[in-house]
Amino acid sequence: MTETAKLSLFFCGFLRYNKSGDNMTEKVFRISGMHCAACSASLEKFMSRQSAVSEVSVNLTTEKMRIVYDDSLDNDKICDLVSRLGFEAQEYVSEDSLALKQRKAEAQRKKAEHADMKRRVVLCICFAIPLLYVSMGHMIGLPLPELIAPHSNPLGFAVIQLVLALPVVYGGRSFFVNGFGSLVKGHPNMDSLVAIGASSALLYSTFSLVKIALGDATYAENLFFESAAVVLALVLLGKFFEARSKDRTSDAIRALTELAPETATVTRHGATGEVPVNELRQGDEITVFPGGRFPCDGIVKSGISTADLSMLTGESLPVTIEEGSPVTGGSINGEGNIVFTAAKVGGDTALAQIIRMVEDAQSKKAPIAKIADKVAGVFVPVVIAIAVISAAIWALNGKSAEFVLNIFVSVLVVACPCSLGLATPTAIMVGTGRGAELGVLFKSGEALQALSGVGTIVLDKTGTITEGKPVICDIFSVIDESELLNICAAVEKGSEHPVAKAIVEEAEKRGLGKGVYNTLTALSGRGVKAEYDGMEILIGNEKLMLEATVDITQANEVAEGMKDKGEMLMYAAVDGKFAGLFGAIDQIKENSGNIIEDLHNHDIDTIMLTGDNEKAASAIADKVYMSDYIANVLPEDKAGEIEKIKALGEKVCMVGDGINDAPALAAADVGIAIGSGTDVAIESADIVLMGKDLECLLTAVRLSDKVMLNIKENLFWAFFYNCIGIPFAAGLFYAFGGPLLSPMLAGAAMALSSVSVVSNALRLKRFE
Repeated sequence: MTETAKLSLFFCGFLRYNKSGDNMTEKVFRISGMHCAACSASLEKFMSRQSAVSEVSVNLTTEKMRIVYDDSLDNDKICDLVSRLGFEAQEYVSEDSLALKQRKAEAQRKKAEHADMKRRVVLCICFAIPLLYVSMGHMIGLPLPELIAPHSNPLGFAVIQLVLALPVVYGGRSFFVNGFGSLVKGHPNMDSLVAIGASSALLYSTFSLVKIALGDATYAENLFFESAAVVLALVLLGKFFEARSKDRTSDAIRALTELAPETATVTRHGATGEVPVNELRQGDEITVFPGGRFPCDGIVKSGISTADLSMLTGESLPVTIEEGSPVTGGSINGEGNIVFTAAKVGGDTALAQIIRMVEDAQSKKAPIAKIADKVAGVFVPVVIAIAVISAAIWALNGKSAEFVLNIFVSVLVVACPCSLGLATPTAIMVGTGRGAELGVLFKSGEALQALSGVGTIVLDKTGTITEGKPVICDIFSVIDESELLNICAAVEKGSEHPVAKAIVEEAEKRGLGKGVYNTLTALSGRGVKAEYDGMEILIGNEKLMLEATVDITQANEVAEGMKDKGEMLMYAAVDGKFAGLFGAIDQIKENSGNIIEDLHNHDIDTIMLTGDNEKAASAIADKVYMSDYIANVLPEDKAGEIEKIKALGEKVCMVGDGINDAPALAAADVGIAIGSGTDVAIESADIVLMGKDLECLLTAVRLSDKVMLNIKENLFWAFFYNCIGIPFAAGLFYAFGGPLLSPMLAGAAMALSSVSVVSNALRLKRFE
């Protein structure tokens, strides 16, 4: 079966969003109205307190909530609970046609939001700059008209600042609406800090304006309209850049979604026409022209071409497709017209499954995210308390109202829970998306983090290190070799035994084996007995030869040599006399040895797990530079071997591809399935490798290390920023002779912190 076929077939029916079992349901909801990490933290905390909820995870970056709950809750009740905190919830549907509509609607919504935010940013900046000039220009000698000069006309000076500040307040109105709304509901967020700080400056400035109007010109020095306006403008500008940067973290999902064309050329009842992809049905006859994309999975009916699977598997070389070949939706047709029959459509296609897997991974948090979540959950109330206490201490020390207000506003504005909340999910989003582009599918953030710390990787031999498909490598014949091959291939034609298939393939390469046996009897566990061209043929293992009293002593030395090389043996006898011996070996996959050597250089130990005998296992291990292997392992004992390694204190990763690997994959700290393996193995795994060899394994290990390093960098700078910024704004450095942080600089620093965290995460898009 080709890689395309395996990709199509083994992802079907895999990974559903809605899972029911033991009366528990898992769903994903899109949450609108979240503005910072404090929002997501408060929602997650609130929902986790509900008795019907067993698990909940809210992701600020993806704006999604994954929730596991019992049957006492339903969609309406969940949406109602979410609305109590001031947010809106809508179930995220995973069915392909509806999901496509949701994604398009979401893209349009974000586009409209970005356009609106851009207009508001321009409005705020256009009025904040002249306001800054009017309020601060005269201090550095810049000219002002007498009508609004502070010394000649203090009232005009105050009024013009109010007039210029009002449009900025209007442009930044969302901070006041969202901030005070969250504060009233008892769940203050980042907007609450900005709203309280800006409102304090505006109210005190308005009070000063009234005092000036009543004749006290000294209050012209106590105007803070520019502080409030510039803070609003800078924070809004920072949020605009942050939103644009966050949007780029979804590029991988967007690219995967856009792989499938919107329409397909379908022939039904003799008529050919364009049909929307979401209306395709199994059995439809679909035509794809050169350069076009396959709209769904299917089997080629006619035509010869190539298919580019690079966006699905990360492999750059196209594969040849012809009559009978499977095709995968989203792949690009090469140079020829292809007519194929639809086999999997809608949400059952490999592409739809991959998209759901990546989305699911991005909706689940890595354990390291809990650090930031705990901080974000109490961050805003603590910052408000620090601002009040700092202002009170300076007031008690005799500082002016201007100084105290400066401290209060600066502390509120400089604090940034957003950088903490964005540190982990942005890196995971970009990392899992980049992994999907390179053929590595992480099912969760937990798996990504766990792989980074793995010290031992256990590799199943068949289908993982090797191709899982034996080929004939040695023939010992006492009759003419071509005649031996011709007879054995004719008898073994149609057999499912791997060595028998290898004999037939070898004969076909030489143009032999076209004959047909007269009679055939399968001998369980030993081989076959047949009549061919008047001769009695026996083909099977050594046990069959001994039972039939066939003398094979002349092949004993050759057989031992074959066993030492790890070959599987198949004897043949004609009319009761030994005729020949075939040696077949499961070929080692391309690059297996190099990848295993690279893993060793990465300080990761590797162990091969196989049911082969000691000699065969040793021969394969030597070829792939492995010193550790476990031979003679029965399928049911594989999980036990994993537990033994774990008992030694090792963090173990298991890589396999078969049904018998599933228990071992589940038992390991991290289970990795080869994407060409069975769907049972894939479902049991934490990570799926889409490539045909182990190269994707090395990619997965390196990518997980890069993502974890990126997360740690983000968390360090987020914590470092707040640990330095808040004391600085509170006047701690000023108390020891250092500078004082102004609200405007605090606003710029706060905006920069969030953008820098997201920008750092976006560097993962360049991972190779």
